[in-house]
Amino acid sequence: MIVRKSMAELEKMRAAGLLVWQILNKLKGMVQEGVTTYELEVEAEKMMHDAGARPAFKGYSTPAAGTKFPFVLCTSVNDEIVHGMPSQKRVLKAGDIVSIDTGVQLNGYYGDSAITVPVGEISEETRRLLEVTRESLELAIDKARPGNRLFDICGTVERHVTANGFTVVREFVGHGIGTHMHEEPQIPNYIDRKNENPRLKEGMVLAIEPMVNAGAPGTRVRPDRWTAVTEDGKNSAHFEHTVAITANGPWVLTRP
Repeated sequence: MIVRKSMAELEKMRAAGLLVWQILNKLKGMVQEGVTTYELEVEAEKMMHDAGARPAFKGYSTPAAGTKFPFVLCTSVNDEIVHGMPSQKRVLKAGDIVSIDTGVQLNGYYGDSAITVPVGEISEETRRLLEVTRESLELAIDKARPGNRLFDICGTVERHVTANGFTVVREFVGHGIGTHMHEEPQIPNYIDRKNENPRLKEGMVLAIEPMVNAGAPGTRVRPDRWTAVTEDGKNSAHFEHTVAITANGPWVLTRP
């Protein structure tokens, strides 16, 4: 069941979303050669604590993983698609890209967002990968309007990505969000005919998150049972926003 939110609930989600934006904005400024992904983790957890928010990811578990995720951030470097774990041993190098994905629960409601950040100078292909992934998210957000259908969002991502020579990850998808981190509907970044295709209505809130590979779409999960990587070892990019559907069009809750 898709839960639609009242304006009062959306305002609470807006507060959670802006905190996520503030955290990601601070971390983006910290990304440089020589920084560890664990340093990003420490700063994010401090900001959440200071704001009185609960980390959405820390302690989260899935049947596939079988263990609770131990961090407040997912930091996925280069060929890591999602769910990469911060580490004091993972030192960022020039030419790397790092996806930083995080969420918080504030006053009972969740916000969720992700960015992919270059470390110093990156290759032209990698720059294009980031640009196309970010563009596909913005184009998808524009489809989050009453009267459209879910496949309008899914198909928009897929078309833009494939037209630019990249591929969408199929195993991991976006999701509804509200008083739970993951709610209905699931939001693939491609048109999956087995998936529901509900009409979009005011009050729905969607976490839209294109995950785009430079090479083939295949993925595998490392032995830690969390970190998903590209099967061919090529880079992957990830951008995400929490978006409310309103009468006035899409309201991106995770940016000013």
